Amino acid sequence: MNRDQRGTDRQRRFGALCEALRPDLLRFAFWLGRDRQLAEDVVQEAMLRAWKSFDALADDGKAKSWLLTIVRRELARTFERKRLEVADIDALVAAEADVLAADDDASLAEMREALFRLDADHREPLVLQVLMGYSTREIAEQLGLQQGAVLTRLFRARARLRHELGIAGEQSSS
Repeated sequence: MNRDQRGTDRQRRFGALCEALRPDLLRFAFWLGRDRQLAEDVVQEAMLRAWKSFDALADDGKAKSWLLTIVRRELARTFERKRLEVADIDALVAAEADVLAADDDASLAEMREALFRLDADHREPLVLQVLMGYSTREIAEQLGLQQGAVLTRLFRARARLRHELGIAGEQSSS
């Protein structure tokens, strides 16, 4: 196989992976950053980084976790460089700004706030399982944990969410 054929095969393989995984990458980036445009930008930058180091991916079966890690790191880089706007809350209140109005779906906003109050050790496995559809084995591999530790973190994250949201959970026997 000559160099042009290898390059074309590499491009096809990468393109197929990106096309298949892009919706999951966008959903993950949007969930982390809560901004659709930011998610688009982060995923685009992540794909550029992935292309540059694509030869390092030996197993296409691990592409999803590899790309999600790149997205997470790219988002972190974005916030390292980015200066966030500061709003004058007193001025917004005085002007009765619409931005302070309650969301239409208060329960969704409440759930999101409760998720963000969880510490990262519990929030990340929960997001990977519920939003991204990862199995506990895949989460364990991605986070470098034992599968039992992932199960414990998921259990505790759900219990804390139920507590935060005032939802009665299962009664414990202890």
